[in-house]
Amino acid sequence: MSSPNPARARISIIGAGPGGLTCARILQRHGMAVTVYDRDAGPDARDQGGTLDLHADNGQIALREAGLLDQFFELARPEGQEMRRLDLTGAITSHEVPDPDETFKPEIDRGRLRDLLLNSLRPGTVRWGHALDRVDGPAEGPRRLCFADGTTVETDLVIGADGANSRVRPAVSSAVPRYSGVAFLEAWFSDVENRHPGIAGLIGQGGAHAADGERGMFAQRNGGDRIRVYIIQRVPAPWTSASGLAPGDTEGIRALLLERYAHWSPRMRQMITDNDGPYVDRPIFALPVPHAWEHNPTVTLLGDAAHLMPPLGVGANLAMLDANDLALALANAATVDDAIRTYEKTMLPRSIETARALEGAAEHLLAAEAPDHGDDAPRH
Repeated sequence: MSSPNPARARISIIGAGPGGLTCARILQRHGMAVTVYDRDAGPDARDQGGTLDLHADNGQIALREAGLLDQFFELARPEGQEMRRLDLTGAITSHEVPDPDETFKPEIDRGRLRDLLLNSLRPGTVRWGHALDRVDGPAEGPRRLCFADGTTVETDLVIGADGANSRVRPAVSSAVPRYSGVAFLEAWFSDVENRHPGIAGLIGQGGAHAADGERGMFAQRNGGDRIRVYIIQRVPAPWTSASGLAPGDTEGIRALLLERYAHWSPRMRQMITDNDGPYVDRPIFALPVPHAWEHNPTVTLLGDAAHLMPPLGVGANLAMLDANDLALALANAATVDDAIRTYEKTMLPRSIETARALEGAAEHLLAAEAPDHGDDAPRH
């Protein structure tokens, strides 16, 4: 089968995260038809996670091409670029405060970014409740999407934007994510100015990080007067069961954490004792480095599906830049095959270079003198 012209191709994106939705938006702006399939039952099926910063040299490039940059700035929090480094007493040891007009990497809650992208798409673009099981069909196409409910869809191009545990990735690569040895435990705090003023004062308007060489904490201010704290440890996965605890045993987990952080000040241990609701375990995985694959004329990947890395401020930004590059390649190529070649010629070297720079860097979050890691930190 000869590769179709992208304008006449059936284009399917798997995953309605920032990368998948950005790709769909830019394709539609160029008059191209696209369908996004997502496993969630609907846009409000689950919490979208914390805040992230979109950089002027990648994420914002994609939003500009999507025609959404001005709307992004209306929703973003430039004050969220503040970054604090704390010692174990809670004293500030370094402090980055953005200028009033600084727009290089303003913060936005993941949920608000997703809503911005979703609302920009034509009605019916996203098909909810479609959990992909596998991609079938010959490499030259057409491909068949096989969903968990037994339904199938025929398509000319499959774009895997379905994250760390991608079901599209096996169509082009046998690589699987590996556990880094470092895990985050997420804790939530709501109505912080009234209910958690001590924590609000520690964190400021952006993010704050502290570590002692073996364990750490990263906290980030979210919109809606909320804060998320990520308790960072070098532990086996799953560490709760290895410690004899059930994942939902909030009091048991808290008691163990208080033992491990006993030498941290009570001011810092508020972030262990005062959270609203249960903890959420988020072990950190990454794909092998380098990760690449043989060219396939009907399947490609973007974002974490292509280059899952430690959460050090690049994930969403790279996913959106991938989406931008792929959509523009499709808009300007004679065939889908040509577009994939053009896209991967840029994306793969870029992602490999970044992944090499960040390989093993989850350990930096535990270092007493850690490098700046941005504030895209813990992601779902």
